Amino acid sequence: MHNTLIEILIFLSAAVLCVPLFKFFRLGAILAYLFGGIVIGPSALKLIEDPKTILHFSELGVVFLLFIIGLELKPSRLWQMRSSVFGMGLMQVFASGAILAGIGYSFGFPMNASIVAGFGLALSSTAFAIQILEENRQLKTTHGQGSFSILLFQDIAVVPLLALVPLLAGSSTGETSFNDFIVMLITVAVFIGFGLFVVRYFFSYIAKARVQEVFTATALLIVIGSAIIMENVGLSMGTGAFLAGVLLANSEYRHELEINLEPFKGLLLGLFFIAVGMSLDLDAVVSRPLDILLLVVLFMSVKATVIYGLARLFRYPRESARNMAFTLPQGGEFAFVIFAAALGQSLFDGETAALLNAAVVISMGVTPLLFNLNQKYLRTYSEVSERPFDKVESKEAEVIIAGYGRFGQIVARFLRSQDVGFTILEHSAAQVDTARKYGSKIYYGDASRKDVVESAGGNEAKIFVLAIDDPATSIKAAKMVKTNYPHLKIIARVRNRQHAIELLSLGIENVHRETYLTSLEVAKEVLLERGGVRDRINRKLALFRRHDENILREQLAHREDETGMISYINKANAELDQILRADGESSEGSKQGDGSPS
Repeated sequence: MHNTLIEILIFLSAAVLCVPLFKFFRLGAILAYLFGGIVIGPSALKLIEDPKTILHFSELGVVFLLFIIGLELKPSRLWQMRSSVFGMGLMQVFASGAILAGIGYSFGFPMNASIVAGFGLALSSTAFAIQILEENRQLKTTHGQGSFSILLFQDIAVVPLLALVPLLAGSSTGETSFNDFIVMLITVAVFIGFGLFVVRYFFSYIAKARVQEVFTATALLIVIGSAIIMENVGLSMGTGAFLAGVLLANSEYRHELEINLEPFKGLLLGLFFIAVGMSLDLDAVVSRPLDILLLVVLFMSVKATVIYGLARLFRYPRESARNMAFTLPQGGEFAFVIFAAALGQSLFDGETAALLNAAVVISMGVTPLLFNLNQKYLRTYSEVSERPFDKVESKEAEVIIAGYGRFGQIVARFLRSQDVGFTILEHSAAQVDTARKYGSKIYYGDASRKDVVESAGGNEAKIFVLAIDDPATSIKAAKMVKTNYPHLKIIARVRNRQHAIELLSLGIENVHRETYLTSLEVAKEVLLERGGVRDRINRKLALFRRHDENILREQLAHREDETGMISYINKANAELDQILRADGESSEGSKQGDGSPS
């Protein structure tokens, strides 16, 4: 027990010391965990001697990750992805594995060993790839979903690949494999039926107890139990957890499950990355650095090329295809399992297994750097631009709200309370996903595009609420609506005075500065605190607003002349001050009326 606590202390120290340091240099948490694992592992300080045991336990991090992803992926969505999973995923594993096996054989490696090594290296790391996509908020993008499709098939492919190892070593029979396959199919069918018809009611029973700890324990039971059941019939633990998540995706307890399991996922994933770093054999790297470097460059290049080509074949945009190629070129955690099985069956010797394992670990460490290089220097669009816009289910709404930031949310809440039908368009995929978690009906789309507004019911709607935060995008959307949907009454939120002037110049009269009324309310409260009379202050505020609105519209004539604009504003403000003072002097009790203490 004491030794276990010391090991936990070492792991926590590695994370606490390395992650903030790497984050400071913008290198990411994954590289920090890898580095920390290398330092405390048997190849460096030898603070932890058994990385294999730690790696096996820490795979629970991948299990929790896949369960949470399953919670966000409804069965209908999974069915829509079938061509990407079983088409592109299958072709990626087969093509990458075959090419790498052929290269190994051409270098003098035995054929059977080349096949195991090639297909082992064809697998990518689910934990690394998804964590990178999540950190950059790109899991829901086109390339994120494409990458996940390939990873999902790779997890399924681990089972036949592991069965292939003893076959190639000549120590397994086809009858046993067939029986195992039948048992696997029956178990999966029973598992799905149990998940659809029993687990949801079981959660309902647990929820009635209203004990948070018991609900969390139930969530852990479902995840770990699913993982163990599937592992015992030959599937990976991650596949079992993912299926459990998908079966609960439509459950009313989905969000609570996600919240309860998120801390476990984060801690165990960190432990997993540390364990991967500990698995690096520095002696193998030092003894054959050029061989390992050649192997890393070779297999990552092959995988990236194959993934890019297949993505284009399956009609992914060039940007998405390239992003997928930079997300999935690394080796995966299941490669360690396959190579260990090959070593046990004498297909590999110890030196070859160490060489391959070192190449996989180094490829994992290189991937975040390559991913960031692609994001910073090679991409031509933002990550959200790849995600296909949503199809609006109904076009009968009277109001279209463009933008779902703080302003748009308040407008939507009040309209909903008054039973006013509206459609929300938001150009930020991350904002859309967050809003949907809270039950908002919102569509991902760019309101400055004619086709998007038309799909949202632009021809049928009557009012267009322009609540987009970015002034440039707001103006672009306003121009498009004025040109293509002149019947729509535009009510606009503006960030500042210049933004208001630009919209006024387009003939949009109903503009509202987002901080204007709040600022006047604060000024009003100041005067009230100083002893002013509310009615007189309200009259002065109304006077101020009326003259300020006139000034704003008069500024249109000077918007192309900065010198004239400055001169006019100074003159207009002086006139406004004079009007307000004159109003105060003509009022009874002017001393109190202007807010001065009595």
